[in-house]
Amino acid sequence: MSPPPDPLLDALRACVGAPYVLAPDAPPAELEPYERDWRGRQRGRARAVVRPGNTAEVVAVVRACAAAGAAIVPQGGNTGLVLGGVPDPSGTEVLLCTRRLNRIRALDAANLTLTLEAGCVLQTAQQAAADAGLWLPLSLASEGSCTIGGNLATNAGGTQVLRFGNARDLCLGLEVVCPSGEVWHGLGGLRKDNTGYDLRHLYIGSEGTLGILTAATLKLQPQAAAQGCAWVGVPSLQAALDLLALAQRQLGPGLSGFELMGQLALQLVAQHFPELRPPLWPHWPYCVLIELSESAAPEQAQALVHSRLQALLQTALEQGCAADAVLAETLAQAQRLWHMRECIPLAQAQEGLNAKHDISLPISRIPAFCAEAEALLAQALPGARLVNFGHLGDGNLHYNVQCPTGADAAAFLRQHEARINALVFDCVQRHGGSISAEHGIGTLRAATLPRYKDAQALALMRQIKQALDPLGLLNPGRVLVRA
Repeated sequence: MSPPPDPLLDALRACVGAPYVLAPDAPPAELEPYERDWRGRQRGRARAVVRPGNTAEVVAVVRACAAAGAAIVPQGGNTGLVLGGVPDPSGTEVLLCTRRLNRIRALDAANLTLTLEAGCVLQTAQQAAADAGLWLPLSLASEGSCTIGGNLATNAGGTQVLRFGNARDLCLGLEVVCPSGEVWHGLGGLRKDNTGYDLRHLYIGSEGTLGILTAATLKLQPQAAAQGCAWVGVPSLQAALDLLALAQRQLGPGLSGFELMGQLALQLVAQHFPELRPPLWPHWPYCVLIELSESAAPEQAQALVHSRLQALLQTALEQGCAADAVLAETLAQAQRLWHMRECIPLAQAQEGLNAKHDISLPISRIPAFCAEAEALLAQALPGARLVNFGHLGDGNLHYNVQCPTGADAAAFLRQHEARINALVFDCVQRHGGSISAEHGIGTLRAATLPRYKDAQALALMRQIKQALDPLGLLNPGRVLVRA
């Protein structure tokens, strides 16, 4: 017996056109890219998958869902790591995919701004800036598939935060469809606008729970005249911090990247991508990737980058905060070094499911945190493997726990993930850190958040949610647990 017809499906087809609505009985292969998160941890079931092509269609979809009392889950590139952009298993949530909202609306070279729609892939945005001789300094491992709307909804970080900040710091304006179906037109590219509450910052990082981002205006930078990289082996985490302090003193604002990679992280890259065998591995417990960007006259820039990095490495070796180093001599060599760093999450995925922790700490506390957490994990779960890497320059570690060699990864997670998370997050809290640096909360961390978030902050967040989305129709159960 077939299920009764769903009038909401007909309403959604009227909003966006029948080809852009997938019903629950669509072929599983068509639904799976929307209903399953990319790590394969959850396969939900959508009441419908709807793909609007412009802001007016998003408005129509939101109003149709509000009239039907149907919850909406916004989704961009579906590259999130906290299950915030996939439907739950209930079959009651409408998944709204923004990928057809993919137009570049304007590039203002004099104002150094790029206005584009939320479904634009980050790499497309980067190329649009580059084609104008400019630079969008937001760089993520998933940049070939993640979208600008998702980057802003989660306040994405990446490898350039040290110099240019998170996605929040690169955004000058937003266009947002509210839960009522009204549109906030806030795309102005002003760097100063002191006319009341800054709504832009309210929506950035809200993970689709307050409004649906449909377009944004982003800050651009002049293209760097030259960039250079050095790969450095360090004898300890404290040495890595000493090297960071030295690099900040000697390189100043030109220091645009400072990435930390633990020995096991690099081992997985060497194992799963043997053509990318990392330099200096496995001789040192950690390696650091340093990037310097220079804006001097083009005919001088590359030589200046090379000489400044060379001077830094010489001082670091003399002071003992570096044990060995490799300096990229060409752009191709620098790109290869970055590729090795960016392959760590891919190598982890090939190794199997793991307990991921995207944490931030005061940089000065990182060695003490790592020593304590590693000892606790070794005592609680002998044989568990620690994959520690991340953006040391801004205090963000991806502190992941892989099952013992040869063990069943899925079974290991089912049995131990809650215990691992509590151990790591409790340790993070003792050292003054945060349980989410750049991935967000989603549903994966929503039940955990109240244990580590200030109670008054949570109360204010709930009041904001109630004020802007009184029916609770936008991404319910994400960030804040259902009442």
